[in-house]
Amino acid sequence: MEWIAENKIPVGKWMANFVDFLTDYFFWFFDYITIVLEGFTTAVAESLLWFPDWIIIAAVTAFATWLHRSWKLGLFTALSLLFIVNLGYWEETIYTVTLVICATFVSMLFGVPLGVVAAHKPKFWLFLRPVLDMMQTIPTFVYLIPALIFFGLGMVPGLIATVIFAIPAPIRLTYLGISSVPTPLVEAAESFGATKKQLLFKVEIPHAFPTIMAGLTQCIMLSLSMVVIASMVGADGLGIPVLRALNTVNIAKGFEAGLAIVIVAILMDRICKRPAHKGGE
Repeated sequence: MEWIAENKIPVGKWMANFVDFLTDYFFWFFDYITIVLEGFTTAVAESLLWFPDWIIIAAVTAFATWLHRSWKLGLFTALSLLFIVNLGYWEETIYTVTLVICATFVSMLFGVPLGVVAAHKPKFWLFLRPVLDMMQTIPTFVYLIPALIFFGLGMVPGLIATVIFAIPAPIRLTYLGISSVPTPLVEAAESFGATKKQLLFKVEIPHAFPTIMAGLTQCIMLSLSMVVIASMVGADGLGIPVLRALNTVNIAKGFEAGLAIVIVAILMDRICKRPAHKGGE
């Protein structure tokens, strides 16, 4: 056993050399990604901040009420957002929502197609599954370090780390939804001469849509859970006051910022759930 411990396999050194290789020869690629993602997140945040807070609150309240046909949810949404304004964390909330929106968009943009391919290519799924397991189980700080090296401080490394953490959910649930399409349904479509494209967009995706939407909801919640961790690499949002409260042992500030995060999580979960239209409400 001592011989095994003394002859350590330099896995960490290999990874460090690989990261150095990427930063030396592909810095232009990471700079381009940084410019694109930083421009995207900045545009979304500034667009939301351009409107007065009461307009955003009214729009979100109206959307939640219309989508779920529930005045109770609309009232809860309005009161919750007004409470965040009262706490003084409106701007931080906008940056948090921006991070969640951008991370969810990128995760769904790549996650859904990967899930579709995995459902149709069993060998690809066998390769992808352990990768997804690793992405979900490896400590977040481990891939936060290379993200910081590649993309510097700011929203971009936080966004990249959030995407890595959240993207397995849409991939897995898209795979589950597509692979769960009943065989007789597929055979019936093929017997009527449906092409692979028609089979995908007119049979498989519509049948798997509820499961894909569940992946969207999980992706949003996972992205939101990364807010505080993303703040450690300079990502703006509600994680910043939580981090400052932790450093200064400020209980009041930490509780208020944490409560704002909880409110945002509840609102996103309620609004993004699949609408259940009921008569009488």
